[in-house]
Amino acid sequence: MFTRFLASAAILGLTAGMAAAEYKLTILHTNDIHSRIESINKYDSTCDAEGEAEGKCFGGVARIKTMVDARRDALADQNVLLVDAGDPFQGSLFYTTYKGAAEAEFMEGIGYDVMAVGNHEFDDGPQGLAAFVDTVSFPVISGNLDLSTSAELKDKVKDHVVLEVGGQKIGIISALATDTVDTSSPGKDVVFQDEIDSLSADAAALKDEGVNIIIALTHVGLAKDLEIAEKVPGLDLVIGGHSHTLLSNTQENAAGPYPTMVGDVPVVQAYAYSKFLGEITLTFDDDGNLISAEGEPILLDASVTPDPEFSARVAEMGAPIEEMKQRVVASSADVIVGDRDVCRVQECAMGNLVADAMLSRVADQGIQLAIANSGGLRASIDSGEVTMGEVLTVLPFQNTLSTFEISGQGVIDALENGVSQVEEVKGRFPQVAGMTFTWDPSVAPNEGRIVEVMVADGDGFVPIDPAATYLVVTNNYVRNGGDGYKMFEGDDKNAYDFGPDLADVTAEYLAENAPYSPYVDGRIKQK
Repeated sequence: MFTRFLASAAILGLTAGMAAAEYKLTILHTNDIHSRIESINKYDSTCDAEGEAEGKCFGGVARIKTMVDARRDALADQNVLLVDAGDPFQGSLFYTTYKGAAEAEFMEGIGYDVMAVGNHEFDDGPQGLAAFVDTVSFPVISGNLDLSTSAELKDKVKDHVVLEVGGQKIGIISALATDTVDTSSPGKDVVFQDEIDSLSADAAALKDEGVNIIIALTHVGLAKDLEIAEKVPGLDLVIGGHSHTLLSNTQENAAGPYPTMVGDVPVVQAYAYSKFLGEITLTFDDDGNLISAEGEPILLDASVTPDPEFSARVAEMGAPIEEMKQRVVASSADVIVGDRDVCRVQECAMGNLVADAMLSRVADQGIQLAIANSGGLRASIDSGEVTMGEVLTVLPFQNTLSTFEISGQGVIDALENGVSQVEEVKGRFPQVAGMTFTWDPSVAPNEGRIVEVMVADGDGFVPIDPAATYLVVTNNYVRNGGDGYKMFEGDDKNAYDFGPDLADVTAEYLAENAPYSPYVDGRIKQK
């Protein structure tokens, strides 16, 4: 995928005639922490005390604090920045309970220098992001948002920031994915501009002000970051988030090297969920030209001792929700795979579980079909006992069941939308129950990728009737147009958007079918 972009740091112009007045800048970075305040297990779900005792846990804010402090101490006589590429919000009971206050407290305590806005910072509307910005002392930036008519965010989120580090001005510009209008709830007063146009304008303005070192801190996903690195003039580094991509020179299953080079521009990202701390060191000559970029994400495994003060505060804040988290609701015979790299491109066991649970809950109402967006599935569940905390880590959004009527053609259109961004691993990919479908990835998006849809009929399946009316269940986010499902929204569908919480429905279904046996059965096929 990255062949045409790959290059070693050596091609950046390292020569024997290097200028004597070199300037080095080390940037520590995180992205997509998604409220993993506590440590995580190998499935990116909350790790328990037993896992900690056995040395099987990763990440958590206390480990980030330990490692950031250690790296700052080791680099005490050098130039260091700590940045975050967005989405500290949403993904655990800490966010569900504290709505960004925990993230603000711990990021402030760790000492971030700047943060980019991620799409999930809008999950509780502009007011949720505004409350966070008001709490933290570091700047929160996003350059492609027009907030001039936003009562909550006007003058709070800046286009860019210029930091002076070691006598050098460092310009940091930012952009947020324009499809945030589909993936979160920014509201009508947050207007999105093209990422590349916006970044180009901000970079040019900083150059005109005499800022020679410019870093793009983005939340747009790796594919767009590579395009940004290629098309935005004047960049010295792109630090990204949103796609949860691991770039590494040492870790198995990395998507590419760290940094991945686009011409002379290095691009980095450090997975997600607090598992890694990225570290990239840039060296500039005395004219501000980048001459090397080297680094590697640091794995925050059990060898990193969590900061004791942070650990105590995490335990204190977690106490009110610990009883609910620890309540065992069911058991599973095997791992229930909910990994985004699986569920956002094909049928997955977690998708089948959630879609089956939704349909089972409302089948007595005559509901025939279930569609779940894979972006709503946030983790896997290990085999053995299943706690409510694990279920809520998978389904943290407090979505409710929504039922509605739509034509067979509307269902086909919905599935077409669902498979329209598979190449970008987007969350709109549909997991289904009560139907099967076949899609053809060789067809252009929204040009007929869906080649067959079959709906359950007795003990078998029959072709969907485009003219017939079907009763469908999804979550309220999707029903109201989230993840591109605009064909589901509107007041003309006899909809009810206030059903039971999806996490509760899933937990109850697991309990009814315990021990649950995860499975895939071919309900989604590629041609």
